[in-house]
Amino acid sequence: MPQLNVAAEAREKRGKNAARRLRISGKIPAILYGNHEGAVALAVSPKELSAILHSATGHNTIFTLTFQGGRSASVMLKDWQFEPIKGHLLHADLVRIAMDKVLQVKVPITTVGEAKGVKLEGGIFEFVMREVEVECLPADIPENITIDVSDLAIGSNVRVSDLSVDPKIKMLSEAELVVAHVIAPKEEKVEEPVAGAVAAEPEVIKKGKVATEEEGEAGKGEEKKEKEKEKK
Repeated sequence: MPQLNVAAEAREKRGKNAARRLRISGKIPAILYGNHEGAVALAVSPKELSAILHSATGHNTIFTLTFQGGRSASVMLKDWQFEPIKGHLLHADLVRIAMDKVLQVKVPITTVGEAKGVKLEGGIFEFVMREVEVECLPADIPENITIDVSDLAIGSNVRVSDLSVDPKIKMLSEAELVVAHVIAPKEEKVEEPVAGAVAAEPEVIKKGKVATEEEGEAGKGEEKKEKEKEKK
């Protein structure tokens, strides 16, 4: 991993108003903790931390936090908060890292190739599990774990146990969990007509018949009135 340095300043004032003023000045509040040391409130650059989060190694990036006076510490991003509308970084939690102690981290999974079950058989590829949890020394954290899905046919899958990792890395995610698979496309069921069923007569025709019958009854009434007039 490349060596990255982020400058940090001690932050004395806390609270919403202090955090708002800090953001206006171009910094954001952060907290540093871990490695059996007390928590420290800091002010850091949101641009530098955003660049780390959007890098290839993302939140698994180990970088150097440099304090005023020349003191430094190896750290990782533990948690962070983005503004929901514009996406600006608002706050960050940083954790101290001991390079000689193992860590438990989540590593992203990437795929290469096109599954033959999709290309030749018309199946649907589903990427079920996009990251796995591993344990290793900080220097051994992989950027990602890559799987080739080219041989996946309909009904076949890749499980956690199929992932290839360095012997220095211990897999913590359950071995039987499905990472990716190819499934058959769902067939649309067409309802077949029931034998012997009589189709209902359209409502328009029924209304026409009723109207005709009513008109017939009305005609008979008029004819009866005319006959009574003639008798008189």
